[in-house]
This record gives sequence, C-alpha cells and structure tokens, in this order.
Amino acid sequence: QVQLVESGGGLVQAGGALRLSCAASGMISNIDINTMGWYRQAAGKQRELVAAITSRGTTNYADSVKGRFTISRDNAKNTVYLQMNSLKPEDTAVYYCHADVVRWGRAGDYWGQGTQVTVSS
Repeated sequence: QVQLVESGGGLVQAGGALRLSCAASGMISNIDINTMGWYRQAAGKQRELVAAITSRGTTNYADSVKGRFTISRDNAKNTVYLQMNSLKPEDTAVYYCHADVVRWGRAGDYWGQGTQVTVSS
C-alpha cells in the first residue's frame, strides 16, 4: 500500500499564503509515481483539479488559480508541494493530494486524506 500524507492547511486571511505538502510513503520501492496533483472540494461542490505535475515537471493549472498557485515536486523525496499565494475566500475547500502510479505494469492511483484550507475575507 501507498499512503499520501498531506500537511500545511489552515486558516488564513484573504491575500495571504499557504504551502501544502504531500509525501508518499509505504510500499513505494516497486512503483513508479507518475503525475501528482492537488484537487479541492468546497462544501456542496464537486471535487476539481487545482494543479498537476508530471514526473518530468510538466505542470497544469486550473484557470482559477493560474498566476497565484505553483505546484512543484521533489522526486527524490516522493513529495509534491502547492504554494498558494494571493488566497481568496473562494479558495476555501478541502485539498486532496493525488498520485498516478504504475506497479508491475499495472496502473493505479492513490488519494490523501485531505487538508482543510480556509480563507477568511
């Protein structure tokens, strides 16, 4: 099994910044971690992609966060980060880490448990 452990959420005022981290651990010696990403789910809404990054560093962002959020990863540490600047109340949500993996030629994916981000106006 692979665990994704998130950290860095919290309460911040509008205009502030937070940095989320997500580290993969467990039985990762026999897997290839491909795309890692962050999703979020606000109350009463569907989960949506925030940002993703491939193992080679290609990134993809939701239009709503472009220019404010930056995703990065440290492959040696199996960790992905999300730097969130200029936060807005509408960024309030539970943020989930996600990883696409391949083990023994079979694709799979994992989710973290989620971390709450609350932006006050």
